[in-house]
Amino acid sequence: MARFRALQRSCVFRANCVLSGPNLLERPPSLSYNRNVKAISAEVPSATSSAYRAILLAGSVSGVLDITAAFVTAGMRGIRPTRVLQYIASGVLGPDAFNGGFPVASLGMGLHFLIAFGASAAYYAASRKLGFLTGQAIAWGLPYGIAVYLFMNLVVLPLSAVSKPRYTVASVVTGLFIHMLCIGLPISMSIRWVSK
Repeated sequence: MARFRALQRSCVFRANCVLSGPNLLERPPSLSYNRNVKAISAEVPSATSSAYRAILLAGSVSGVLDITAAFVTAGMRGIRPTRVLQYIASGVLGPDAFNGGFPVASLGMGLHFLIAFGASAAYYAASRKLGFLTGQAIAWGLPYGIAVYLFMNLVVLPLSAVSKPRYTVASVVTGLFIHMLCIGLPISMSIRWVSK
């Protein structure tokens, strides 16, 4: 009870309180206690729904752009989209993924978007503590794409069942470029847009 009174005195309750004496707290007659509690509790779902919207938008946009870029670059080398998705699924299933058909490709697509939503959630969480991530979304989105590329290639892939990728200068430059423009930038811009 003492804690509740301390909150009231400091007006953290956002009840439009007015201190009218050294230790007295008065509420304007137009505001009832229930209305104040509802106003406070309404802020929590709003913030939660904003987080979900930001992560959903950022993950969807970056996921679509990244998988499109993967299909295009693989297609230029004669590799079909199904094979790209099987490669993603092989992170969980190992080499047997390449013997699977549509269900394995669907798993690969699901895993791809799971990673995109995870990267979006990480950026969103960091942006709540570091406001400059949304204030300067372009400046920080591009290096975030590089960070995602490095995390995927230095941490996730070595821990997965994927066969060791062959790195060339061209593949690294292409990968960095795609991660900057198709992952980092869309995530930062989407989160900035929802956060306004």
